[in-house]
Amino acid sequence: MFKKLCLSIACMAWMQFSFAQAKLLEKVTKSGNELVIPYEKYVLPNGLTLIVHEDHSDPICHVDVTYHVGSAREEMGKSGFAHFFEHMMFQGSDHVADEQHFKIITEAGGTLNGTTNRDRTNYFETVPSNQLEKMLWLEADRMGFLLDAVTQKKFEVQRATVKNARGQNYDNRPYGLVQETLAKNLFPVGHPYSWLTIGYVEDLDRVNVEDLKNFFKRWYGPNNAIITVGGDVVTSEVVKMVEKYFGGIYKGPEVKKAPSSVPVVTSDRYSTMVDQYAKLPQIVCAIPTVPAYHRDEPALDCLAEILGGDNNSILYQRLVKNQSAQNANAGNYTDELSGAIQITVTPKPGQTLQSMEQEIRNTLRELGQNAITQEAVDKFKMSYEASMIYRLESVSGKVSQLAAYQTFTNDANYIKQEAKRYREFTLTDVRKAFDIYIKGKAMVILYVLTKEYQEQTPAAVSRQDMNFQYVPENYAGLKYQKAKDNFDRSKMPKVGTNPVIKVPSFKKYEDKNITFMESYSNELPAVVISLSFPGGRLIEQMDPSKVGLANLFAEMMNEDTKSRTAEEMSMALDKLGSSISFTSEFDEFIVNIRTLSKNINPTLDLLIEKLNSPEFSDRAFSRIKSQYLENIKNSKSRAANMASLAYNKVMYPAELIFSKPSTGTLSSLENISVEDIKRYYESFFGRNFMQVVIVGDFNANDVKSL
Repeated sequence: MFKKLCLSIACMAWMQFSFAQAKLLEKVTKSGNELVIPYEKYVLPNGLTLIVHEDHSDPICHVDVTYHVGSAREEMGKSGFAHFFEHMMFQGSDHVADEQHFKIITEAGGTLNGTTNRDRTNYFETVPSNQLEKMLWLEADRMGFLLDAVTQKKFEVQRATVKNARGQNYDNRPYGLVQETLAKNLFPVGHPYSWLTIGYVEDLDRVNVEDLKNFFKRWYGPNNAIITVGGDVVTSEVVKMVEKYFGGIYKGPEVKKAPSSVPVVTSDRYSTMVDQYAKLPQIVCAIPTVPAYHRDEPALDCLAEILGGDNNSILYQRLVKNQSAQNANAGNYTDELSGAIQITVTPKPGQTLQSMEQEIRNTLRELGQNAITQEAVDKFKMSYEASMIYRLESVSGKVSQLAAYQTFTNDANYIKQEAKRYREFTLTDVRKAFDIYIKGKAMVILYVLTKEYQEQTPAAVSRQDMNFQYVPENYAGLKYQKAKDNFDRSKMPKVGTNPVIKVPSFKKYEDKNITFMESYSNELPAVVISLSFPGGRLIEQMDPSKVGLANLFAEMMNEDTKSRTAEEMSMALDKLGSSISFTSEFDEFIVNIRTLSKNINPTLDLLIEKLNSPEFSDRAFSRIKSQYLENIKNSKSRAANMASLAYNKVMYPAELIFSKPSTGTLSSLENISVEDIKRYYESFFGRNFMQVVIVGDFNANDVKSL
């Protein structure tokens, strides 16, 4: 009998150990220069997915835990809860005291955060690689041991924090309520996208601690989570750690994929709001399109780029270039359940919103007639290819991509499919997308008025015609089971040996009065170059009456050259997947260049053109100066901007130029002419004392043209 009992206990112990073992599902490797993030993917018996990416280039690691739940899973009348819950996840768990999550990670030299959107919530930290086990211990504790640490006091503190965040970032901010108002009119009552992630104050006041506990039990099970670890780690060791700390956490209720639900707009739907903080009115139009990862998404993204993505877009040319609008842009915004092309125009004083609406309609007609060209499609494709590569510049970027792909496509290696989708769509696809989703389609149109600006607007349309069947989630019968372990979770894991930091090798030399610093890396087929010239805002000290000159100069360097317009230059750069930007700092002037390795030489040719032959036209100067003046007027309603101005006044003596706003003042900008821009260029912009830093996959001969 005694032998049988011992054998039974031994078998139970073995079963508990075997229960936690992870199963290898997939191993992805990289061959040559293909666009792939190598990884191994595992699943634990409790449904937890683990993805590990090894990158030993730096002694750091990034941990991401993504839960497939966002505001779209909230109950109607309890909006904002997913984001509220994110705050509560930082308030301690059974074995981690209140606020200790922040303390432990920051004292380890790491950074951390969490974010919530409509469809997912993620928690992430970047730390030295010897701190990895501690991070997994922390994440496991709040996944499996949160609820007993929840108190009414913590709940009320975080409720107040979230309500304050809403007031600061939405209610009391210019245009802060635009997206909320638009969502209410685009989506029918009860649609999970009809409210924003931040939620409504009355809903936040309505929830209680029991709601929080039910939300945790329903959505925060390991089977609804993905752990992605990347960096200077060993995959087999990561797997063992995850098995140890997460393997005993009980599986949660089944989570089914939510069905897509694109709203139907059969006739133009108008709405009007008065913004108490904005200085300029605004018009926002939305046209329903498709959810993320839909086959037509690439073509629609391209359409939005042609419509209002940059200074080559139709909206920019029709409205901003001719100074009818302060700004005008468009984008195709897609989420898991739905998507929409959104057009936003802020008119200049003297223009009406109704005239801007007509301009938008004219622009859409022009889009369908002759603006969709092969050149525009090719430009978008190259630019998108470059953006995909640039996303992989850091360990955190690669981990974030793996986590997102796994969450929404169930394929962590979806980067190959994404590259294929955006490489293979055609001009015909874009024109078809216009005909299907844009041409003649009704819009949701929001007129944003201000206290100072009122206008007769079209009558609002009732939401009664918007049908949607809201089905409440069933939270009955949920149970909270703590993991049973064969180790003491209250003991924080010991830190491993401090990693050795290998400083990248670099070469420094001088050539033709230019100081060069080069560091080669072939991690990605990309190059980053930074040029530095002495000067910047410090030059303004010579004549404080012209504060803002340095920033205006930087803006003008981004404009026309003697050979090309700014639009032609932008087109040439986009075709290469490159960018060149000019900025003014405290005591230096910076030029930042980013390019794919294969396109470094033509990009440098464009850089030299911009450096050697800026046009400095009166027309461009007048437009930019006008935009600056309007921005200064509008900035007075932005609390963060006013705080920054006050800080600078306290920080620096009044006679020092840094006590003044970098964009200038209404009076100082009136003192600046295009001749001042030309003198600045002739006096302070040259090869003498220039410094060049180049990092990436380049050839030493590439930079000799500078």
